[in-house]
Amino acid sequence: MDDLSTVTAADVSAASECFFSQRANIVAKNAVTAKGVRAVARVPEAAALNTTTFDIEVKQGARTDQKRSGRCWMFASLNTMRMRVIDAYKLKDFELSQAYPLFWDKLEKSNFFFENIIDTADQPLDGRLVSFLLTDPVSDGGQWDMFKALVKKYGVVPKEAMPESASSSNTRDLDGYLTRYLRSSARKLRSAFEAGASADELRAQKKQMMANVYALLVTCLGEPPASFSVRLRDKDDKMALSGTFTPHEFYERAVGLNLDDYVSLISAPTVDKPFGCTYTVSRLGNVVEAGGVRYLNLEPAELKRAAIRQLEDGLPVWFGCDVDQSFIQEEGIMDLDALAIDDLFGFSVVGDFDKAARLDYGESLMTHAMVLEGVNLDGKGRPTLWKVENSWGKDHAKDGFDTLTDAWFDEYVYQVVVDKKYLTDQQREAFETMEPIELAPWDPMGALA
Repeated sequence: MDDLSTVTAADVSAASECFFSQRANIVAKNAVTAKGVRAVARVPEAAALNTTTFDIEVKQGARTDQKRSGRCWMFASLNTMRMRVIDAYKLKDFELSQAYPLFWDKLEKSNFFFENIIDTADQPLDGRLVSFLLTDPVSDGGQWDMFKALVKKYGVVPKEAMPESASSSNTRDLDGYLTRYLRSSARKLRSAFEAGASADELRAQKKQMMANVYALLVTCLGEPPASFSVRLRDKDDKMALSGTFTPHEFYERAVGLNLDDYVSLISAPTVDKPFGCTYTVSRLGNVVEAGGVRYLNLEPAELKRAAIRQLEDGLPVWFGCDVDQSFIQEEGIMDLDALAIDDLFGFSVVGDFDKAARLDYGESLMTHAMVLEGVNLDGKGRPTLWKVENSWGKDHAKDGFDTLTDAWFDEYVYQVVVDKKYLTDQQREAFETMEPIELAPWDPMGALA
């Protein structure tokens, strides 16, 4: 009897004969090897349906650019805030510093990491939890609740007060050397614990380690300003705001957003996450004293309803998604029908997974945060197409913005952040009063955008 566990020469020969017996396979091979999968699978009729005009639209400033960094969640968060400054002072354009929260996030994540290492010092190094903690301790990514914690503790500053640097524009070396230092320090903390050190003694060691983290960050990013001068001129070149501010003072004066009014809604249809319940993720966060994250899980239609209401009030919406799925990046099109992948290969490659299965089997999770700034509605008021502010610069796609279809929203949008006033009374009560179910640190809803 043949050994069915191996790939035999006969198997390869049969597969080759089957492939080359089909004219479509030969055409596909020639095209894909020359142009790539997505270029060949692109469906022009679907791409042509993506418009550049919208029924409801929030006018933002010039497109921002996160460059070679994973700060999309910061850019998206700051982009939802900057329009308040633009509107309040009638400015032509304005940007808040993205390097400023990057500095504090790296510092706070380092402390958060050390606290987790101390808390798990009695657990095996090769166990799943400690291995997970060591994997990527200071990722560029984050969640809305983590950004909220940073702003509450450190405020915000205009971009001129802490501009971009080589290390904020390309975080590879900063992340690499900081991660190496954190892992080395984690080894010292665990060794000290094994030698009998108490938690207080470990935290005393951590203080010096954190001083070194601060030094590394200042070397790479510069020191964040404790205060700064501001001179903002409006569209008519008249002085609209001037003075010296601390980061907290500037936030209160220029932005004035009540961060506690904004809540995270997720849509995860897996069996372990019933809709209508609240969730948190174990050991996910940055600012220790702020606590972790909190979500309310709802059907996609409820995320859309709240987002549309906020857009109707002239306010953009932070959202998180799996951006690379069914995505034509050059044109900024996220559309389930834009790429005919299964037709190209001749069998089901993308069509056999539903949203729940993609989450359960590691095929999808939140990878990118952006801003919803517009939507088109059909005759019954239902959304058909969404306008998206990205943070990949003005030369990306359609002058820096993308579109996503409503069907794509259903499948690949995992989170929106809205003012809680747009929730129903029942949803608001659930978010505020329900004890959150704690998810494992590696749950897909713990993914960082």
